[in-house]
Amino acid sequence: MRHPLSRAADPDAGWLSAVMRLVFVLLLGTSLTRYLTHHLASPLTPWVIALSLALAAGHLSGLSERRPAWLAAVLGSWAVLVLMAPSFAWCAVPLVYTVLRAFPPRAAIPLVTVLTALVMVAQARLPGADPTLVLLPPAVAALATAVFLYMQRQGARQRKLIVDLIRARRELAAVERRQGALSERERLSVEIHDTLAQGLSSQQMLLQAAELAWEQDTAAARGHVRTAAAITARNLTEARRFVHDLAPADLAEQGTLEAALAALAEREAAESGLPVRFQLDGSPVPMPAAAQSALLRIAQGALANVREHARAHRASITLSYLGDQAVLDVADDGRGFTPSLGGPGGPGGRDPAVPGGGRGHGLPAMRARLRQLGGTLTVESAPGDGTVVSAAVPLESPPEVR
Repeated sequence: MRHPLSRAADPDAGWLSAVMRLVFVLLLGTSLTRYLTHHLASPLTPWVIALSLALAAGHLSGLSERRPAWLAAVLGSWAVLVLMAPSFAWCAVPLVYTVLRAFPPRAAIPLVTVLTALVMVAQARLPGADPTLVLLPPAVAALATAVFLYMQRQGARQRKLIVDLIRARRELAAVERRQGALSERERLSVEIHDTLAQGLSSQQMLLQAAELAWEQDTAAARGHVRTAAAITARNLTEARRFVHDLAPADLAEQGTLEAALAALAEREAAESGLPVRFQLDGSPVPMPAAAQSALLRIAQGALANVREHARAHRASITLSYLGDQAVLDVADDGRGFTPSLGGPGGPGGRDPAVPGGGRGHGLPAMRARLRQLGGTLTVESAPGDGTVVSAAVPLESPPEVR
């Protein structure tokens, strides 16, 4: 069983293991030199030299840190050396570190206790040893063990924290991707509603009118078909720009929001026969491109709902520059509705009697656009009194919402 702080779990521990092996060999050599200096003629000398060389080779191989049986052989050899020559007790410190790294605490602490006891026995056997020094090995061993275990647990906590942070970062990235996908889905639904869906609805109405008038008034029917074809061409342009995420076609062609709204009013009057007037209040000031696109889309959607549901005789588009905001008003004199009930008959409302009038996507789409820009939408209407849809956007880009 490998210790949690093995090289596989802690790659940075490799250099420390190498240092500890080198220190062990140096201490082993120092102990052997001292022994040979004082006990060269002893009959145990050949055995001490042989064990020292075997111990150095075994520990330098690094197998004692990977194989418990090999470490047990190293510890046994060292214990025999200590019993034959007490000066080899100096090698205990790197061995204690090796034991702590190789085994979990429940097995390492008893082994460290045995090693410390052997050192105490060796200290007591030294000639002229100070009895008080017997207490030094257990103190050092206890301090080293406590510091090692503390650092081990700190390292484990830090690794767990890092794993938790990585997991949290991945989860946050996944949430952001999901939010981005939902935001993009909302944007796509709004764009489709304000471009393709409105155009297809107009084409359907014109083609139905052409079919009804085909026998009695061929010229009028052909006019309806030509108008439907023009809407189809414009819808195709919008679809291409929509795919490439460009500005609305009217805005790209006219260059300014004011000119695009004026062109929209003129085209709506020509296609539907509903008189639509455009009015500009105040002096135009620079406006973010996203705000211009949103106001033009809102005007298109509001006029489409006037045409389909309001049964109005006239409508107007007013763009006002009021200090730090721009306000777009789309008004009609149609049948109106009750905004709080989301009833039929106004811009953004719905008419259950009209095919397709129950889609109810107008006002939510407008609010979604304005919410992204930090703007507001206000609807004023009452049954029989017409409707006014007001969209206000700040002239400075709002801070990004996270």
